[in-house]
This record gives sequence, structure tokens and C-alpha cells, in this order.
Amino acid sequence: MNKMNKAAISAITASDLTKIYGERAALSHGSFAVPAGSICGFVGPNGSGKTTTIRMLLGLIKPSGGSATVLGESIKHPERYLPSVGAMIEGPAFYPALSGRENLKVLAELGGFPLSRVDELLAKVDLADRGGSKFKTYSLGMKQRLGIAAALLPNPELLILDEPTNGLDPSGIQEVRGIIRDLANKGTTVFVSSHILSELEMICEYLVMLREGKVIFSGRTQELLAAQQPMIVAKPEYEVDLPNLANQITEAGFKAVIVDGSLHIAAPINASAEINRTAFEAGITLASISVALPTLEETFFEMTGDSK
Repeated sequence: MNKMNKAAISAITASDLTKIYGERAALSHGSFAVPAGSICGFVGPNGSGKTTTIRMLLGLIKPSGGSATVLGESIKHPERYLPSVGAMIEGPAFYPALSGRENLKVLAELGGFPLSRVDELLAKVDLADRGGSKFKTYSLGMKQRLGIAAALLPNPELLILDEPTNGLDPSGIQEVRGIIRDLANKGTTVFVSSHILSELEMICEYLVMLREGKVIFSGRTQELLAAQQPMIVAKPEYEVDLPNLANQITEAGFKAVIVDGSLHIAAPINASAEINRTAFEAGITLASISVALPTLEETFFEMTGDSK
């Protein structure tokens, strides 16, 4: 398959994509696009339809309705695009008694990929020095990285990763994040699902968000965050002034709540001066006043109605 014109086409598009099991819609009229060459996060509570969507995109299950394209080809014909797609879903599966290198060679031979890719990919995922070690001796992070290496054997234009950092410690998460960034910098589109929202916020320029089988957001991460209400955090010099400060700010028309010795005020950024003035006129000195923009996690919980 020829390399896509990345400026002219999306790596993935979905239009009214639907999958129904019995009377339950795992995905209902889902429409979204993943720009080519981007890192796009795929988020939603458990059971929201993420894995079902990924399985449809990979041709593993057929949709009940709607349509979708991958690398410009309809998902009705997965044979046309799968040679240019790498995927790791539900964790990697390898032979425990074989080394990482031997496992990749088996997969390369089965897939008809050049064996020269094996050592190249071990180096890419920082396993060159452990390529000769048996898979069963690998840490969870090493197993996940070997899974990514396997998904990269076809030298894909599109890489689909389902929870690639699941169960990893902070060091392992950072390693996987570095691999994803490196791939995107070299032109690979990465579509990654994860429940670790702080990680997606750090690496994903675009997001697709699901709730109960419906797409509730598709677009740039920063556009989603910018649309949320910022929080102004005011901390009085003396904590005893907090109840009075809360009353004054509430009377001024703002919603405020006391959290850990500070007052959290739902207000636009330009309200900081008015809040400072209100405190001063009430005889309250503020030790600090700052603006806290919502995180992706906070935005996610607000939009999905899920609880932490």
C-alpha cells in the first residue's frame, strides 16, 4: 500500500459506527476522526465500547451499522489495510520459554517480515541487551515493550495500542510514552486507549471520548480542556478567615468550596482581581491567589459522570 498523503486524509474515520449485542449497543452511532501522523487517545469508562470499536477497526468483528475507514480503506475490506497496521490488544502473548528475540523471529517468519527487523525493533524498544533472555524472565514493562515491538514488525503506518501501560510502574509508563512519541515524530499514527488519563494528557494531541457506547468528544485535547471552567484558588493569610472569605465570595456571585485550607472558586480567569478586591474590602489578606486549569482526568469525570 502506498504511503498516505498525511495532510489529505485521516488515518481513521468512523461515521455512525454501531455494534449491537442482543438489545445492548456496545457502540451507538459513533462518529470520529483520527488525523494521520497524530497521537490520538481513546478514553472512556470500562464497558464504554473502546475494545469493541478497536475490534471493528481491525476487522475482527463486523459492525451492525454505519461505516468506518482505516488508512483510507473501508473496514469492509480489512485485507486492504491490515498489512499497514500494527496492533496490541489485551496484552501481548508470547512463548514463555523462548527469548524475546526468538519470539519476534517466529512472528516475523509467520508474517513474512524481514528478520533484519527483529534486532532493529529490540533496540527501538530498549530491549537490545535483553533480547537473548527468555520471555518468562521479563518484567511486565519489558513484556509490554516486546508487545509493541511485535506490533511494529510490519513497519505500520498506523499503530493501535489497547492499554499499553496497564499495570506498569512509573518508570515503565515513561518508557512506553517515549516509544510512542518517537514513533509519532517519525510519522506513524498512534491510536492509544488508556485509563491513565494523566499520561494521555501528556502525549495526545487529539482525543476520542466514549460514554455508554456513545462518542461524547472527538477533537484536539486542548480544545476540550479550554472549554472547561477554570478554578481560582485563594488562600488567606490566616485559615480562620476561610468561612468569612467563602461567604463574601458567594455573595459576590461565585460558587466556592473550602478545600485543604484554601478556597476553590469556579470563576473565569479574569475574575482574580475582583476576588482579591472582595477579600481586601472584607479585611482579609490573601497569602496567594492562583488559577488552576482542569486536568484531563477532572474533565473526564465531569463529562462522563463517573466517580473517582
